[in-house]
Parts: sequence; structure tokens; C-alpha cells
Amino acid sequence: MTDPSLPPPPPIQPSSVREPFVALRDEVAKVVVGQEGVLSGLVAALLVRGHVLLEGVPGVAKTLIAKTMASAMELEFTRLQFTPDLMPSDVIGQMIYEQQSSSFSFRKGPVFTNLLLADEINRTPPKTQAAMLEVMEERQVSIGGETRPLPSPFIVVATQNPVEYDGTYPLPEAQLDRFLFKLQVGYPSADQELEVLRRHNTGLDPHDVRAAGVAAVASAANLEAARAEVEALHVDERVLSYMVALTRATRESPSLSLGVSPRGAAALLHASKAWAWLAGRAFVTPDEVKAVVKPTFRHRVQLRSDLEFEGVTADAILDGILATVPAPT
Repeated sequence: MTDPSLPPPPPIQPSSVREPFVALRDEVAKVVVGQEGVLSGLVAALLVRGHVLLEGVPGVAKTLIAKTMASAMELEFTRLQFTPDLMPSDVIGQMIYEQQSSSFSFRKGPVFTNLLLADEINRTPPKTQAAMLEVMEERQVSIGGETRPLPSPFIVVATQNPVEYDGTYPLPEAQLDRFLFKLQVGYPSADQELEVLRRHNTGLDPHDVRAAGVAAVASAANLEAARAEVEALHVDERVLSYMVALTRATRESPSLSLGVSPRGAAALLHASKAWAWLAGRAFVTPDEVKAVVKPTFRHRVQLRSDLEFEGVTADAILDGILATVPAPT
């Protein structure tokens, strides 16, 4: 089962620019069974330079989805396990003194990649999480008096376990706000799980996606061309006003102690344009906005503590907002 808040992913319409992304889904499906909505969310995030937080229990293919997508797009992939003893220098790099030259040189950290998988990001202390802020927002690293840009494209795909909180550090709101989407990765259906076992039974090695037949079908050049088309999509003033109304409704909701910031409203705009482009549209409709509201907003709002204790979810509140804020026709 894919993220229940996302509708079925839009069929990518054929075009010279979209064709590599049609092939991308087929390539990832050679290894990953189901999770089409999560994959579409990752593609949409790439299209608008957004980062993604994947939430799900261990073993539901969070790492495999990211690794396979990077392989199918010829993107450099780095997996970094976030642990309680991880230091900022372990993430961004550090200055090393070279005795032979009596000078300092910079040793790059794992963030110098195209797709960084920040595995269990909530297991590392706030000091190390803070080192990710400049990385995610500015796509650069400042150290030793110099600013070093990261490779392009660059995206952070972070994971966290929603059921195990011992030894974890909740991500601060400022860092959560840097993620375009928070996607929920659920268990597969019975048929999908049976297919997973069939593939393992016939020799599938999830640690070697190339051996599974995954080929590079897209590239950074394809991504740049797609980004240009997404950016050029038309958004009517009425649809923009609808986005503002949804954003402001989260700030006025009595069920929420924290609403969505203007940065979140901008994220909704960009996510809607990416989703419309994937659907083959030259403009954004209210349907695209509705489709991405929950994955874009759910990590940017805070429930009142009493409602959270009662088991109310952010998605339930957002459903109510979507039902009460009138969409333009």
C-alpha cells in the first residue's frame, strides 16, 4: 500500500521531455513492488528541487526506492546512517591538516552527492541535524571560511521510524519546514507481498539493483529540461488564492497550535505544478492542489496536545480544511 493521502499517481503523458520519467517508473518497478505514489512523490520533489521525508516501519523498501531511483537516473547515491554519535563533520566534511604541505585541505563529507539518503535522521542529536539546515536550504557547505556548493541536482531523502522513539530526537520545526513532502510508506497489499516473495525466491538481490536489470533511463540533463517545463506551467490567480486560503485556514484552525508558514504555501505551489506536469497539463487545477496538500502540509502543522493524545492526526484536520475551503471552479 502506498501513502494513503496521495491519490493514484497521474499517468505521465508521453512527450519528448516526459518519456524518460515514464521509463523511470518501469525501471524502478523491476525491483520495487507497489509504492507508486511514493515514487511519484519523489519524482515530483526532484522536479522542483524539493527534499522528502519518508516515514515508515523498517523493511518497507524506503531505502530501496531511493537507491533504485538514483540508479535509474544516473545520480550519485550516498546513504548516511544517522546515529547518536554522528558529528556535523561526519556529514558536511572537515578541514584536514596536511603535514607535508603544512596547510589545511578540505575533505568532503557524504553530502557532496546527488541523492543523499539520510537514514533514520531523527536518531542524531540536534547539533548534527542543524548542520543539515544550510545543506538543505542553500545547497552549500560553509567551512574553513569558504562556501562550497553541492553538486546539482541535489536532494535529501530522509527516513524515520514512526513507532520507535527511544533514543530519537524530534526534528525541529525549522528543519521539517525544509522538506517539500512527508510521505508515509505503508505495508504492501497481500498480492504485492506475494510478488515480493516470488522475486526473492527467483534470486532478486535488493542490494544490487543493476543485477536486477535496472538501467539508466534518465539523466541530470533530462531533469533540467523537465524542470524548465514545470517552472513555465501557468497558475491562474484564482488557484493561487485557493492555495493562500488553504494555508491561512491551517493558522486559523482551533485544532492546530501551529499553522503553515509562507514557505509552506510556496511549497504547495511548486508541488502542485510538478503534479500537474506529471499529469500532462499545461496549467494547474484545484485537483492538483488537493492532491498534494496533505504530504506538503502534514509535517508543517502541529496538533493541539490534547487532540494528539486522543489519536487525532494532522491528516484528519487537513481533510476537514479541504472540505470547508471552497475550491474555484
